[in-house]
Amino acid sequence: MIRFENVGLRYGMGPEILRDISLHIPERSFQFLSGPSGAGKTTLLRLLFMSLKPTRGLITIFGKDRSRISRSELPHLRRRIGVVFQDFRLLDHMTTYENVALPLRVRGREEASYRTDVTELLKWVGLGERMHVLPPVLSGGEKQRAAIARALIEQPEILLADEPTGNVDPPLARRLLRLFIELNRLGTAVVIATHDLGLMEQVDARRMILAGGRLDVYD
Repeated sequence: MIRFENVGLRYGMGPEILRDISLHIPERSFQFLSGPSGAGKTTLLRLLFMSLKPTRGLITIFGKDRSRISRSELPHLRRRIGVVFQDFRLLDHMTTYENVALPLRVRGREEASYRTDVTELLKWVGLGERMHVLPPVLSGGEKQRAAIARALIEQPEILLADEPTGNVDPPLARRLLRLFIELNRLGTAVVIATHDLGLMEQVDARRMILAGGRLDVYD
């Protein structure tokens, strides 16, 4: 689904932040991305999501050379990738339901065509009773689950999650991890960026460790 070959990234004339990164994300796979703070995990996720272009090297996404993907093609390809950001990015003036449904509204779909899907997904992530409240009323864990639901509503082929358990307590972190495992079981490839070693030990999954601008992969 995604392949990096000797990818490097630098900003302007500065030193390379990422160097000679090679990896592949197979269909239906599950992997953790770890490394010290400031190692570039979020930057690597941005390359995966195509919000950054590499300085050098080859990135192939869904069979397409990243350097040849036109601006008009990007929205269609990005809809195949769900993203959970560290800061949630929920809109405070919209209810939980409206936040989760937003990607479908942006695509021009009528509410009648997705109302049931959004409602069922919110129930699946444990927010069935909170779908009509605004984000400021939600706890940190509830906001996290709302962000996950929004990332899943378009049934992505890949989910990228940036520190999805960084702001929740251990029991909720385990619950969120079970959601990701179930999602993976249903066919979505999952990439979780985390520094939580305890979380990684709960799943037999590939580990990608980023340090010093380089990536080591352990199957």
